[in-house]
Amino acid sequence: MKIIFVFMLTLASLMSSSDFENIKTQYFKSYDYEQMGKYNEAIKVLSPLYKKYSKGYTLNLRFGWLFYLDKKYNDAIKYYTKASLLNTYALNPKLGLIRIYLDTENYKKAETMSHELLKIDYYNHYANLYINKALIAQKKYDAALKNIRKMLIVYPTKVAFLEQLAIVYKATKSKYLKQVYEDILILDPNNVLVRSSVK
Repeated sequence: MKIIFVFMLTLASLMSSSDFENIKTQYFKSYDYEQMGKYNEAIKVLSPLYKKYSKGYTLNLRFGWLFYLDKKYNDAIKYYTKASLLNTYALNPKLGLIRIYLDTENYKKAETMSHELLKIDYYNHYANLYINKALIAQKKYDAALKNIRKMLIVYPTKVAFLEQLAIVYKATKSKYLKQVYEDILILDPNNVLVRSSVK
């Protein structure tokens, strides 16, 4: 949300107050449609803005997100890629692309892009979760384990990383699996992963 207000403030200095109000209205309508799960409507309401501001980072990022939610992955890739080119330091478009690759089971691409992002931000929470997911899907358990342990040093009580550790331990038949399950249940007594695994 903060990025959008910065974007709006930048635009506000370049346009009349009525133009600014129109942009704000379109964005807010888009958020409302998104909350209702009407992603196509959220896209439609922003489309007139895109004709004027096709080189806007925030608008391309927003389209990438909405097309992703609507499972129109090719369109989402197009807008996330454009946003990434418009702001080469931004992490959000790269994270969006990784989510698409994971959802479409293109685990190698997800791993590659996660590595690129981790070169910029070594402890990025989402990039580390995503690379672990890609590594586990490819049965690269040693690499996943190494990365999960790295993250548990800085996030020792983060359930998402503990769950990934449990998945690796289960796949590799580790004697430490039961202990990880117990650790997870202390932090999250109704944890779905553990509850479904111990039935």
